[in-house]
Order: sequence, then C-alpha cells, then structure tokens
Amino acid sequence: MRILRQLFAIAVLPFTDTMLIPIWVVRRNGISPGIGSGLAHVLLQVAGLCLLTAGALLFAASLRRFATEGRGTLAPWDPPRRLVVRGPYRYVRNPMISGIVFVLFAEALLLLSRPHLMWALIFLGINCVYIPLLEEPDLAKRFGEAYREYCRHVPRLVPRLRGWEPVQDHRL
Repeated sequence: MRILRQLFAIAVLPFTDTMLIPIWVVRRNGISPGIGSGLAHVLLQVAGLCLLTAGALLFAASLRRFATEGRGTLAPWDPPRRLVVRGPYRYVRNPMISGIVFVLFAEALLLLSRPHLMWALIFLGINCVYIPLLEEPDLAKRFGEAYREYCRHVPRLVPRLRGWEPVQDHRL
C-alpha cells in the first residue's frame, strides 16, 4: 500500500512537473531535441546532463528518506509523519524541490530551450512563494520546536556546505 501511495504522489507531482509539462512545451513550441550546433551549445548540453544527473539523484535520495524515515510521501495530502533531518535534509530543507528545479533547468539546457527555461523559473517562483507561506507554517505546526530548530540551522533552498547535525534526534 505504501508503494502505491508513493507512486501516485510521484505521478501527480514531479512527473507532471518534469515530464508532462516539458513535453507540452516541446510540442507547443515545435522544439526538436538534438545536439547543439557549436561548441558553446554542446557544452551547455553537457552541463545540462550533469545537472540532470545531480537533480535526479537528489530527488531520489530525498524521496527515499521521506518514505523510510518520514513514513509518508512527497504529496501534501499524505505528508511524512516524522520530521526528516538526515541525508540531503542535513544540507537544505527542500532537497526534493531543489532536485526538481535542477531537472527543469537541465531540460532547458539539454534542449537549448528558452520556453523550458521560463517553465523552470516559473516553477522555482511558485515554490519560493508556496514553501514559506503554506508548507513551512504547516510543518512548524506539526513538528513544533524540532522543526523551528531545524529551520534555524538549515537553509530553505541554498544548501549549506557542511551538513547540520542535530544535538538530539528530533524525529517523532
């Protein structure tokens, strides 16, 4: 049952953001994937491939932590039941969103596509509003002082260089 909950949440949220909308953008704008026409374009695409790999790994590591330690999904309707502060969450509070943002910017680089760049910026902007206004107050309400302590030490979107270690285990 837990696997089905995870798969449903993935299909509804990150799959839509990183696959369905970008495919729609490709079709709407007549974008043809291909290798760049010069060294600069090829280097941008190589950077995109690196960013895609980093984003996918970050997303997967975050999702795994949510499922195993948090005992929930990435979906707001089925959130983790325990506060997750290990793994990539030691460096940044929203590694899953960071991973998706990396993937979206990677798609823009790989396709050399301004419309995809715009979608990546829109997605980032939406999350820069959603996270502090809706998600974080809910987390503070659910996890109390443990979450507030975590917020004091771990940044929202730009990772720390060294991972934060809580003095005590704040997971519930």
